[in-house]
Amino acid sequence: MRAIKRSRFKVLGVNTKKGTLALSILSAMLLLSACDEHAQNDNTAVTSHKKTLKNTLINTDAFNIKAMVKLPQTVECTLENGSQTQCTQVVLKYQPDNIEVGPFCPETLDDVGGIWDWDGTDAGLYRLDKAFLTMLNEQGFTFYDEDGNVHIVDNATIRPTVDHACINVSVDKSVEITALLPLHPVMSEQSTALGTVSKVGIALAGVPIFSDAPSVQHTGHLPALDTCAGHIDPGGWYHYHGTASDIDSVYKHEHVNANCNNLTQKPSALFGYAFDGYPIYGSQEIDGTTPAELDSCNGHIGPTGESGTVTYHYHASNTFPNLPKCLKGVVAQNNFATTAQAGVGAKPPEGTRTTRHEPPGGGGPKAGSPNGGGMSPPGFAQAAKKLGVSEKALMQAMQNAGGPNADLTIVAKTLNVTPAQLKAALPEKPKR
Repeated sequence: MRAIKRSRFKVLGVNTKKGTLALSILSAMLLLSACDEHAQNDNTAVTSHKKTLKNTLINTDAFNIKAMVKLPQTVECTLENGSQTQCTQVVLKYQPDNIEVGPFCPETLDDVGGIWDWDGTDAGLYRLDKAFLTMLNEQGFTFYDEDGNVHIVDNATIRPTVDHACINVSVDKSVEITALLPLHPVMSEQSTALGTVSKVGIALAGVPIFSDAPSVQHTGHLPALDTCAGHIDPGGWYHYHGTASDIDSVYKHEHVNANCNNLTQKPSALFGYAFDGYPIYGSQEIDGTTPAELDSCNGHIGPTGESGTVTYHYHASNTFPNLPKCLKGVVAQNNFATTAQAGVGAKPPEGTRTTRHEPPGGGGPKAGSPNGGGMSPPGFAQAAKKLGVSEKALMQAMQNAGGPNADLTIVAKTLNVTPAQLKAALPEKPKR
């Protein structure tokens, strides 16, 4: 009996050990399975992150570090259509440390300054030199005195005392610029037109990009551009009015004796990103060919960069201004602000002592505003008040009807006033 019991005990002991071993093996399998599942989840997260990065068109590493107040950050943002998304936030200095700007206005008729896109008689792109200024003089726009000295004014701090002055704004080294660029661009149902000084984007050089500068025929004065198509905003910071990395192609096409002196020229290079998040390239594809089938905004879908990523992108033209003519995507709300006292996006810190004449807040917040730079013709605010409309509505109507040479009959109909009322309210054109 004892033998039987002992035998049973041995058998049970063996079974117990086998059960323990089986349990250990099962536990190990479960642990390995859990680890494998966790690894798969990690891999899925990494793959998802890589996919997100792949779908992002903006390469923040390409921005000029010498222009940054701090490194770009990813932030939550809201698009103009109300969609919640993520944006790259870039905070820029008033001017990149490694970029020299100017010259703008020539001091005398014997000097040579920057450039100007003239929209009057004999319209075209010109160097600011004796030939151009004497041509304007023959048309009634005199920018110099009897001794040949050019009337130069820092319009941000001093009001012009002459009918026609060349504007050369001083910098404000304290200014910081904050911009938002959507990381995942969204096509808009309708493209956004770019009017005067509308927000276009940010160049890789760390310089804001804006559309057409104000017309001399609107303001009477000439806000000179340097040969890279840039100048200083009334707020004291530098910005471009052209695709500066391919501006020399424009000079060649329009037979202008000039070269950009602050940015390397490459027609196929990425210039920057529009405020809708889409890239802006020069006038050539990456392989050096001429872009085909461009839409009304001067963009199309095709391969970009060395990776050959296929996406919508803009191209520069070979005529000035060589920027996109409109924006196809949706921009972020509050996508541009500065600490400047004046000019586009001005939001000076509380308690700032104002030393610049243009009031803070100048410049419509939306791209496409016909008065995007806050530089409407003198007297337009009073004219709008007389007509019982907003200044924005008046400027929009003028822009839609032909800009400087607007058909006043169309403008009057748009504003629901008579042509006689409109003509009586509008200020006289600058003296010639």
